[in-house]
Amino acid sequence: MAGRTSKTRLIIMAILIITVAAIVVIALNCSSCNPSDSTPQSDEAPDFTLPTMTGANITLSELEGTPVVLNFWSISCSWCRKQLPYLENAALQNGVEIKVIAVNIADNAASVQTFFGDYEPTMIIALDSTRETFRDYSQKYDNPRGSIPFTLFVDSEGTVKDVHVGAFASEEQLQEALNSVFEL
Repeated sequence: MAGRTSKTRLIIMAILIITVAAIVVIALNCSSCNPSDSTPQSDEAPDFTLPTMTGANITLSELEGTPVVLNFWSISCSWCRKQLPYLENAALQNGVEIKVIAVNIADNAASVQTFFGDYEPTMIIALDSTRETFRDYSQKYDNPRGSIPFTLFVDSEGTVKDVHVGAFASEEQLQEALNSVFEL
């Protein structure tokens, strides 16, 4: 009997050692376990040209040399409306150092103009009536459900450095992201 108990314990110990070794190997090879992989790989932002609320066009590649905050939103999205003042303040405070482009994806120009009324935003208000630009960015930057607000941080060389799906909780949170990504 004592021999069987020792053999059973030996088998259990061997199974435990093999299991722990397998877990360690899997953990070491798991790229998604690395927190630095939670941010998108740096790559070039897709270029686009969109009409703006002022009637002009905005082309992303023409802003090369200036970091850009690119935000997709709509009037019907309450979280989008809540964070628009944060984006506008970022444009006011950092207007020389960065450009903020708020791309409306759902409303016509007249509705957007009515929404802002007499206020003329410092940030650039672009209109993506076909949603093509939004679809391109959502597919490329892991926003499969097309959630808004959807914000991307593009450096001065046109490289996407960070992506934020959902609203910023506060103006401070947005400013912290700007400071972190663009080292303001």
